[in-house]
Amino acid sequence: MDLSVPVTDDVKLHFRHRPGTAATAFLLVHGMASNAQLWDEVADHLATAGHPVYAVDLRGHGESDTPETGYDTRTAVADLVASCAFLGLERVVVAGHSWGGNVSVRFAAENPRLVSALALVDGGWLEPSAAFASWEAFVAALRPGALDGATVDSISAYFRTIHPDWSPAAIDAAVATMRVHPDGTLTQRMTHDQHMSILRSIWDEPPVPWYADVDVPTLLMVAIPKGALPPLANRIRTRVQNTTAPLRHATLREYPDSEHDLHVQRPGQVAADLLELARGAG
Repeated sequence: MDLSVPVTDDVKLHFRHRPGTAATAFLLVHGMASNAQLWDEVADHLATAGHPVYAVDLRGHGESDTPETGYDTRTAVADLVASCAFLGLERVVVAGHSWGGNVSVRFAAENPRLVSALALVDGGWLEPSAAFASWEAFVAALRPGALDGATVDSISAYFRTIHPDWSPAAIDAAVATMRVHPDGTLTQRMTHDQHMSILRSIWDEPPVPWYADVDVPTLLMVAIPKGALPPLANRIRTRVQNTTAPLRHATLREYPDSEHDLHVQRPGQVAADLLELARGAG
């Protein structure tokens, strides 16, 4: 079910909603240049277990509006707060992927009555100034690629090559992160400046200052790359543990042989862990 939710007088966000009878609802938050559709297979598992699920397209993403401004963590949190008010949501289990994890940390810290548990899906500890020598190096690594001449068929084939274990539905969802035109060509949904605005927010506003105000069970879902030798796995584990140390109720769970888009690659396992988190939150 598609929902259109007003968050300001002139901006509406799109939600992919699955109804349920369980008391606990899930709010699923994607990362930068992603979309709600990539949560579909996780959402199916959660809904099958009886839970209402709300997967958001943040502004400028998926089917949501693309206003000129508001591409930063603070505004993304404000949009989620407005969405919960409109939808009547409280005490949700929030799961945020990548930059969506950073957004979810701040959302949970500033709005404790709205959140019963928090899941950070290979994100929520993004602190690029600790990983990159400079802002310029960070931008060079995360700048959106050119789509000149790209088509649905060519990008679908590319995604199937680099993600051989993704389902056909997941490949379609990945293509939908871009704007599809009637002739089958693709363009980016956000402008270059809007994309850069999110990157600047990630650089300037790491989530560490909000950890101390998060007082709910938190699951740190850490992807360990395929073929990672023990020293690399230990570095990843140690970095996440050190960064998130101020989180008082955090549990770390590793996913060996996995990639950054854990929720897309391993939807059944991610959903099972989210359901366990929800049960623990009461």
